Amino acid sequence: MSDLPEHISIWGELADVDHELRHVNVAGVRTRVLRAGAGPDLVLLHGTGGHLEAYARDIAGLAEDFTVTAYDMVGHGWSGLPDRPYTVDVLSEHLLGLLDALGIGSAHLSGESLGGWVAAWTAAHHPHRLDRLVLNTPGNIANKPEVMAGLSASTRAAVRDPSDATVRRRVEFLFHHTEMVTDELVLLRRAVYSRPGFVTAIENTLVLQDPAVRKDFAWDPGWVGKIVTPTLLLWTDHDPTGGLDEARLLLDWLPDARLHVISDAGHWPQWEKPREYLAVHREFLLGRAER
Repeated sequence: MSDLPEHISIWGELADVDHELRHVNVAGVRTRVLRAGAGPDLVLLHGTGGHLEAYARDIAGLAEDFTVTAYDMVGHGWSGLPDRPYTVDVLSEHLLGLLDALGIGSAHLSGESLGGWVAAWTAAHHPHRLDRLVLNTPGNIANKPEVMAGLSASTRAAVRDPSDATVRRRVEFLFHHTEMVTDELVLLRRAVYSRPGFVTAIENTLVLQDPAVRKDFAWDPGWVGKIVTPTLLLWTDHDPTGGLDEARLLLDWLPDARLHVISDAGHWPQWEKPREYLAVHREFLLGRAER
């Protein structure tokens, strides 16, 4: 019996999986991309202040059935940091540019938190580029001021002081089981937040937590109702950004949606419950139960 932990590192997860990590030019933005697997295209979108390692525990499993693309959104991770507000339309255009650069006509999109918001906006405004849509804990559908203020404060604190303690608190916010936060994950996030220009970049991201800016992109039945793509709402029972009442709002607004709730997890079910996360994706996107 091995005494190794279930998760060691993203590179441990990918050790036996053929993959490619490179940077792609997307309209002048150097964009960090990891690709693996074969099959239908599936693009993974991380959340606010995040990076593609948010999917460290999932890429290898998904690569068994999909051509997986995980990337750092503009202004995030190790992608370019142009000095402009990263509103949802800007992030969506960057996604579409990446699909063009990679020669992907249409794809399944699975977005977590901010990534879910961007994926949903893309589905509403560019439906021909999507096959199916997964909204993974998209967060604060009801636009609650206290949620926006809390996210802004904790993110700013971590970026302005990227010490172990402040960054660890920011990462632990994402977890129900905080003991699952690894030193590697905290160190990666510290490295991102320490990049030159990242203080400005995070302010350009957090404009979306400003009600005056957010109103133009806020979740609303007017645009959400235009999403014709079959959609899976992937929720948890301990998401600090929004409860099941918000999931039910989306169920009412979306023409073709279903809900799956992952128990005993927080804002990052893809990390806390990877087996269930993979099984649900396989069933919804391929119509196939977990093997």
